[in-house]
Amino acid sequence: MFVVDGAFRGLLKSIFPQLSGIMTNTRGKRRGTRYMFSRPFRKHGPIPLSTYMRIYKKGDIVDIKGTGTIQKGMPHKCYHGKTGRVYNVTQHAVGIIVNKQVKGKILAKRINVRIEHVKHSKSRDSFLQRVKENERKKLEAKQKGTWVELKRQPAPPREAHFVSTKKNEPQLLEPIPYEFMA
Repeated sequence: MFVVDGAFRGLLKSIFPQLSGIMTNTRGKRRGTRYMFSRPFRKHGPIPLSTYMRIYKKGDIVDIKGTGTIQKGMPHKCYHGKTGRVYNVTQHAVGIIVNKQVKGKILAKRINVRIEHVKHSKSRDSFLQRVKENERKKLEAKQKGTWVELKRQPAPPREAHFVSTKKNEPQLLEPIPYEFMA
């Protein structure tokens, strides 16, 4: 084996693929998914039955996460970690509408995925909780006849306060004077 610089790499790869030390066809369907589809630590083995007991309905928002244990009905790696909306339900799978970026456009793709690779999304829970809270605030304000702020406010700056110097002497900070070393 000999060392090759970048100029000869392409030529060498085309003539002697076995000598170049480079994989020749890295365009597989599951390329680069060594960690993506691997099971978490101490979570190998059979899939829990709770996965199969979940109920999916049209319009549900779901997260797609490929489970390496089950190869059937597995989503392509480009959909791993994406969130979509259920548009079709079958016995063992669900049809999901997912956004996918293709060059400059975002396409709404329809994919079929088995339920082992899908779970209900919690992304909307905080919003729905806020809606309930706002409805309660509005009702209370209407009964009292007052106005209430429903918008979320950013965290305000800290209040003004005194800093005690007891056992906490102020220190003078200044840069070290520059010394020319010849």
